[in-house]
Amino acid sequence: MDRDIARLDAIFPGMRPSLVRFILRIVRDVAVAEELTHDAYLRTRKALETSQPRHLEALLWQTARNLALDHIRWKKVRSGTEPLDEGVTGEQTYADPQPSAEDHAIQKDQLRVVGDALRTLPPRAQKVWVLSRVEGWPYPRIAAHLGVSPNTVFNDIKMVMALLLELRKKMDAE
Repeated sequence: MDRDIARLDAIFPGMRPSLVRFILRIVRDVAVAEELTHDAYLRTRKALETSQPRHLEALLWQTARNLALDHIRWKKVRSGTEPLDEGVTGEQTYADPQPSAEDHAIQKDQLRVVGDALRTLPPRAQKVWVLSRVEGWPYPRIAAHLGVSPNTVFNDIKMVMALLLELRKKMDAE
């Protein structure tokens, strides 16, 4: 155990810049990345007091990654529960994650308009759109299923996209 701690102390200074950059890509905050790198070192060192890992470097990297991901999770939870106004005292209100009745009605109306527009397309283009965008099928699979070329599938998707783009422009103008 003492040998592992001595080895960690020897390798950490060389690994530290890489660990900071790695954590920084996850948390996007230099100060937090520095702090989590230090925490990863301390936690790895503490773990070495009770266990002997086969791959010390891997343990350090995994500890750093876990700390960064925990920080992101904690930040998301915290942002969803903190009041918008830090000075608010007493009863606190939180935004309802559900859309308002007006938003729901608008979305329902927009969905109806999109559905109506899609129904104006030729049946094959409708089928291609559903298989591609709803079912997630790749173009070659759709082509084989419908007995057409992948180019035909591409052209049908292009036709649908042009229709939807035009529809969006109209909806945005209103």
